[in-house]
Amino acid sequence: MADTPAASGRKTVNPWLIALTVSIATFMEVLDTSIANVALRYIAGSLAAGLDESTWVLTSYLVSNAIVLPLSGWLSERMGRKRFYMTCVAIFTVSSFMCGIAPSLAFLLVARVFQGAGGGGLAPSEQAILTDTFPAEKRGQAFALYGIAVVVAPAIGPTLGGWLTDTYNWRWIFFINVPVGILSLTLTHFLVPADEESNKNKNRAGKRIDYLGFGLIALGLGCLQVVLDRGQIDDWFGSRLITIFSIVSVSCLALLIIHELTVQDPVVDLPLLAKPSFFFANVIMFLFGAILFGTTQLIPQLVQNLLGYTATLAGLTLSPGGVAVFILLPFVGWLLSKTQPKYLIAFGFLVTALALRYMERSFTVQASFGMATFARCFQAVGLAFLFVPINTIAYSGLPPGKSNDASALINLMRNLGGSVGISVSQTMIDRRSQFHQNRLSGHMTPLNLNYWNALHGWNPMQTNAGPPSASQASRSIGALYGELGRQASLMSYLDVFHVMSIASFCTIVLVMFLRRIKAGEESQAH
Repeated sequence: MADTPAASGRKTVNPWLIALTVSIATFMEVLDTSIANVALRYIAGSLAAGLDESTWVLTSYLVSNAIVLPLSGWLSERMGRKRFYMTCVAIFTVSSFMCGIAPSLAFLLVARVFQGAGGGGLAPSEQAILTDTFPAEKRGQAFALYGIAVVVAPAIGPTLGGWLTDTYNWRWIFFINVPVGILSLTLTHFLVPADEESNKNKNRAGKRIDYLGFGLIALGLGCLQVVLDRGQIDDWFGSRLITIFSIVSVSCLALLIIHELTVQDPVVDLPLLAKPSFFFANVIMFLFGAILFGTTQLIPQLVQNLLGYTATLAGLTLSPGGVAVFILLPFVGWLLSKTQPKYLIAFGFLVTALALRYMERSFTVQASFGMATFARCFQAVGLAFLFVPINTIAYSGLPPGKSNDASALINLMRNLGGSVGISVSQTMIDRRSQFHQNRLSGHMTPLNLNYWNALHGWNPMQTNAGPPSASQASRSIGALYGELGRQASLMSYLDVFHVMSIASFCTIVLVMFLRRIKAGEESQAH
């Protein structure tokens, strides 16, 4: 269909205006998953909190976001999609303002919980709106526009956050959401047509509220997110708190599966995962999220910790990759009308694997800014071929009326993948860094000629006649161990890139389980 039917008494609206409108809020919400990363130490200093405590600024957002995501399909059905969507935008905008004026860390954390809750309902509603607005032959291009927001926002988040923090104040990373939220609400009110409220009200009237399902999701996913975010910091199962949270999470999620498969009106439509192609699309989206968010966290961290970049410069290493995605996504959307989505996904993971392999071989402690940005651009080429085709194939052939539920599940998988990717990466960096440091320090003995020469000749004022003095040797040993620590840390990052590269290659095998779809095939999930 070329145009979308408008709500009662309204003119028809160009579907591309609707796609642009819903992408604005997505960009704002996804941006907030990464924009605060480079500002944590400034937040901690301003609010008289420890750096360890400030990480809850990220955790609180992700926990509430994860809880709301699987519930969004059910809430959207009961409230009406447009009303639910605008409610989420309003909550997100108001809570962003509250984050900006926060006088204490406790106030900021509460505001972030509400911000994450509002943001959690945006992406599933937006994808469902796009699915119902565009015919199948144009849906790939529509998701390409939406994908620009999802993939580019995490890339420019650290850059924008760093620039705002360095130039103005960390509070502006939250204030910036307010005008964007108001713009989104205004455009949505006038441009996005209301869904069929009368029919939906009839369908909702006899449905019971699944309170137990709500509780199990909130407790299970909330505890899981805390475990993933705090596990490495608190030494995983060496911490009693992490152990308890893990047991609660596993128990609640296991009970949730049993409950949702037996209750009459489930909060989460788990039977959708019985459809093989949709199941594998969710698994692949999980892996996509792990690689996207994992590398978005690691690359700025690497260049800040090992190369001495400022917050702004560290963020700028990701921005050219965002530009590459912005340029490529419309082309990918066009290709979807000519090529099977599964082939584009396989190509995307192949390029991603090769890019990660390049990072593994090219990053050194003397790596240039140009090398780091090229590596991210290389990876961005692969990422551009993943998000849109995965969504296209996930929504194809769904049963009628399931777009809201499908959107909730696939967005949950992307966000959980991101949390797992970041958590596993940080754990590997900490443990592999210690491993490499122990291994390298074993070579620092007087019997090692290279070590002796470095110790003896570290101070250029020192002559070659005899061993250095005690004070000179002490300074030399300190410098050598500092360099050893940098090298060990770098090698741990390279290990993570290696594992991600192997995972990307292996994912190509999973792609073979995705269904082939006919050109212009309609999803019935309206």
